[in-house]
Amino acid sequence: MAPGPVWTPLIPATFPKEKVERFGSDVPLGRAGQPAEIVHSYVFLASEGASYMTGQVLHPNGGTIVGG
Repeated sequence: MAPGPVWTPLIPATFPKEKVERFGSDVPLGRAGQPAEIVHSYVFLASEGASYMTGQVLHPNGGTIVGG
């Protein structure tokens, strides 16, 4: 898994206020993801439906290419 920015309770607890306000704003979808939006990717990889997948990376990232 290679998720983009995901909003969790740790974001406001650990980031400065100005960074919290713009967290995820540079993503093509214009916002950070929510855990509920990416959990299905993790569940899929743990399911029988992914039994023939090897060495693949899923990118639930709102259109951001991380490190690219």
